[in-house]
Amino acid sequence: MGASGEWVDLGSGLRGYYAAPEGAGPHPSVIIYIEAFGVNDHFTKLTERFADAGFASITPDIYDGAIYEYSDLDNAIGHLKRMDDDTVLSQTGKCLDFLDARPEADGDKVAVTGFCMGGRYAFLANAALASRFKAAAGFYGGGIGPVEDFAGRKTLLDRVGEMQAPVQLWYGSEDGSITSLEHGRIAEAMSSAAKQFTMTVFPGVGHGFFCEDRESFDKSAAERSWRDTIAFFHEYLGA
Repeated sequence: MGASGEWVDLGSGLRGYYAAPEGAGPHPSVIIYIEAFGVNDHFTKLTERFADAGFASITPDIYDGAIYEYSDLDNAIGHLKRMDDDTVLSQTGKCLDFLDARPEADGDKVAVTGFCMGGRYAFLANAALASRFKAAAGFYGGGIGPVEDFAGRKTLLDRVGEMQAPVQLWYGSEDGSITSLEHGRIAEAMSSAAKQFTMTVFPGVGHGFFCEDRESFDKSAAERSWRDTIAFFHEYLGA
């Protein structure tokens, strides 16, 4: 029987979907950032899946209850463009406070991950809140290192120097929104700043490859990236 999650109050009108492993713990923790479509069924199941893998896991509802179908890209991107980095970082702080207060969660051993829009937030949080995270994994995070972001967001390569935790980055070679040139700029920035990172680009794979509910889902890439991310988090969170 797998972990069962629940909606929890994180304060100031923010809620999150939370799941924890069986047993008293304290268990290492993970903060999960959503794609541009909201906390949908994929992300509630993913939160529970992280709990089954041994992590007290929280997915903040940074979309305030809004959920978009995968076919409704225009409205999803419209919502993404209204997001504010400082607000999301403040909401991340509320997730960290929540984990600190839960006896079954270890608030000193926290990883951060995210997908699509959330991959960028994982990268940002690992810099802006560097002292709080032991590891980070970003899945096809758009807006990290383009020359100019399509959504008008601030690119993040100037934040790399703040990072302390090792980073995993996962991409698909056929992702039209994140090109090989951007991969190169990110790798150069990380290497120049002497930061520990790995970058995997799956050949023939597109954007959104991890999500089983999207047409771009790629089973092999999803399984490989999941297996390696879980091992990476357990290694650096001391689990």
